[in-house]
Amino acid sequence: MSKAAAASPTGAGPFSTFERMIAWRYLRSRRKEAFISVIAAISFAGIMLGVATLIVVMAVMNGFRAELLVRILGINGHLILTPVDSPLDDYAAVAGRISGVKGVKYAIPLIDGQVLASGSTSSGTGALVRGIRAEDLHKIELVRDNIRTGTIDDFDNSGGVAIGTRMAENLGLAVGDMITLVSPDGDVTPLGTTPRVKAYPIVAIYEIGMSEYDSAIVFMPLQEAQLYFNQDNRVQSIEIFVDNPDAVDAMRPAVEEAAQRPIYLTDWRQRNHTFFSALQVERNVMFMILTLIVLVAALNIISGLIMLVKDKGHDIAILRTMGATRGAVLRIFLMTGAAIGVAGTVAGVVLGILLCLNVESIRQFFSWLSGTVLFNPELYFLSQLPAKMDPKETISVIVMALVLSFIATIFPAWRAAKLDPVEALRYE
Repeated sequence: MSKAAAASPTGAGPFSTFERMIAWRYLRSRRKEAFISVIAAISFAGIMLGVATLIVVMAVMNGFRAELLVRILGINGHLILTPVDSPLDDYAAVAGRISGVKGVKYAIPLIDGQVLASGSTSSGTGALVRGIRAEDLHKIELVRDNIRTGTIDDFDNSGGVAIGTRMAENLGLAVGDMITLVSPDGDVTPLGTTPRVKAYPIVAIYEIGMSEYDSAIVFMPLQEAQLYFNQDNRVQSIEIFVDNPDAVDAMRPAVEEAAQRPIYLTDWRQRNHTFFSALQVERNVMFMILTLIVLVAALNIISGLIMLVKDKGHDIAILRTMGATRGAVLRIFLMTGAAIGVAGTVAGVVLGILLCLNVESIRQFFSWLSGTVLFNPELYFLSQLPAKMDPKETISVIVMALVLSFIATIFPAWRAAKLDPVEALRYE
């Protein structure tokens, strides 16, 4: 047998230039294939918008959770110590010992009390008075670094209080004005308990950026709060701030030992469990719902490819008679459908990133365009729309979109590969 006879033609390999050329040819539109091209364009747009929407919504929800977490943990302790059996009158010593525990940033003695706050010409609003030492108030960065007017430098000796910007706006108050606080826990008289009413000058106005705090918390010097709430030389709790809020369980034994007295400890997760659990559930549900957008776009790929296979039956039969294998036909239509999915996914990622980087500007534009307040801080607690992209989530969205796109191409490509050339050319 001669060498020429022994050599058998191997043909082009899988995903060869020939197969890629045919797949690209099927993606380009011609006049008689305009309807198929429209379906392909709709599939591309659907995947792009689905991926972009998923990325933006998940980023906004992550940013929303992160911003709330920063503000909630920035002004409230990660561990809250309350006394058991006896009043916390040795708070200075206890706070000092706990501050020395490894992993603890600082411990702040506090007095909390509900009051009715009012200005000279305004109706009252509910407020939470927090009695705190000046040195401790300076440790709370969210307050210290966000003083809009006034000062807290000599807070202990000022005889005044610090309030949030929203409370100041609601009550029509400014630095130097008097705010009247009414507490139901007042003096006991023969006629019963009378409310305690006292006016304090406003020495500072802060803006944390979370409306719940900016409209409700009044900071008062600790000694003044002890007098106002009849807490003679004692506090109600000590709030402990740690380096790693997620490791509060590991800090409990050391804190209990440093306290050297009977105490009860709660942490930030216990106090906010319902709120953050609801956020997590909402986030998961939104992911599942928005995934349906990508799924619908993948179904469009199926319908478009099925119509393309039906339209190209004659071409497929000729390719088969010219020597193209079933595998080659399968790969051609796999590449045709996958190209739509990959291009749509890439475009969706780019669009999603651009939207995330400019989400606050977009919110302000639509607020101006519609003449309404979108993302009202009174309802959503934050003064601006946050967006924080999680690389793992973004990768999962990309993988999910690509997998759905590839799965959508399998059935139409299989039908194309199974097409019988004899049947396709019978009536030609």
